[in-house]
Amino acid sequence: MIGSPIQLQIPVHAFFICPNTPGSRVPSHGIDKYGVEYAIDFVVVEDNAQSQKPYRSSLWTYIAKGLPLSDFYGWGVDVYSPARGVVVRVVDGVDERNPVRVLNDLRYAARVTRAYSDNSVGENDLLGNHVIIETETREYVVCAHLQKDSVAVAPGQRVDCSSVIGRLGHSGNSTMPHLHLQAMDRLDFRSARGIPIVFSQYYVVEDGKTVDMHDAVPLKNQIMFFTQ
Repeated sequence: MIGSPIQLQIPVHAFFICPNTPGSRVPSHGIDKYGVEYAIDFVVVEDNAQSQKPYRSSLWTYIAKGLPLSDFYGWGVDVYSPARGVVVRVVDGVDERNPVRVLNDLRYAARVTRAYSDNSVGENDLLGNHVIIETETREYVVCAHLQKDSVAVAPGQRVDCSSVIGRLGHSGNSTMPHLHLQAMDRLDFRSARGIPIVFSQYYVVEDGKTVDMHDAVPLKNQIMFFTQ
């Protein structure tokens, strides 16, 4: 039985898109296990809100040659805690793949996901550098694929939505620099069930106008932004 959604805050203070979101389909990432049913991905785009392209170079260059991590608008931006709670797990020091090569990264992500399903790798291979926060109502919120050596919190530390927990990166089974967020009912990924989420506030750019959204979930085809 699906419970009530938990309310979170948008964890990136930037313009962004959500190519995988429970606002457009469930399960959002195509699988209904590992607590990922209602997961959402945040990809940062340029501040002018004119395009969903997340990198500065051309699409041809991205596909044919690959791009350095620094070419992506989102790489290295601050990631804020999406909820008030206590940090219960931190992983840092996982390498990022540089340059970003779309086909290589897609193959890597598929291979790691299969290996995790076969119990031959652990969560760190999937999530890369990550932080897990236990909320005051006992949900577990995961922020994954963080930049190497960027994690700014420690287990046992209390955080709220003003707390920077790390920087957006490209570690784990990431296909480009982005933030993966999911809420789940327990800390054990192999038995966890995903929990629906809503975000307290963000803004959608539509036809040159700004629409204020409350207690909503981003859609795949939207350009959005948030500032605290």
